[in-house]
Amino acid sequence: MINYIWFFMIFLGVIVGIITGKGDLISQGIVNTAGDTVQLVIGIMGLMCMWCGVMKIAEKSGLMDKIARGLRPILKVLFKGAANDSKALGAIVMNLTANMMGLSNAATPFGIKAMEEMDRLNGGRDEASNDMVLFLVLNAACIQFIPSTVISIRAAEGSQNPGIIIIPAIIATSCAAIVGVIVCKVLQRYF
Repeated sequence: MINYIWFFMIFLGVIVGIITGKGDLISQGIVNTAGDTVQLVIGIMGLMCMWCGVMKIAEKSGLMDKIARGLRPILKVLFKGAANDSKALGAIVMNLTANMMGLSNAATPFGIKAMEEMDRLNGGRDEASNDMVLFLVLNAACIQFIPSTVISIRAAEGSQNPGIIIIPAIIATSCAAIVGVIVCKVLQRYF
């Protein structure tokens, strides 16, 4: 559905631009933004490689495992259905830990595994369990200790201090995660 919406907006914009006689501006804008996009992507690639390397070092050094051990008692309280299943809880812990450290590529397989395990615990029903919904909310609003993508974009665009976003990101994502958990727990009583 979103593809249709985007297509409609772009198509309508081009048609209006042509009708109003600004087709040359549209062409010029497309060419300019395409070049800017390529420059931005090249700038971000190097920084993302550096951050992924730092995160891999954190993973190999055992920092991720320490964070996971610290999260396990909290997650046992939050995820009632998965609390006694080591496979499901392990995948949840690893997914959230990887997301917190900015390793979204590493988090994806753990997220898929966590959903599969919670679906197994759910009995394969066609509706999501409370744990599955809570996991999705926590995955979307995960606390970010190192927002590597935002830091990379800020650095690529010439920011004087791209890492200044770390503290505000921790505060904002913590608030989002707390609100998400509270809303999920309240709505679980009614649905």
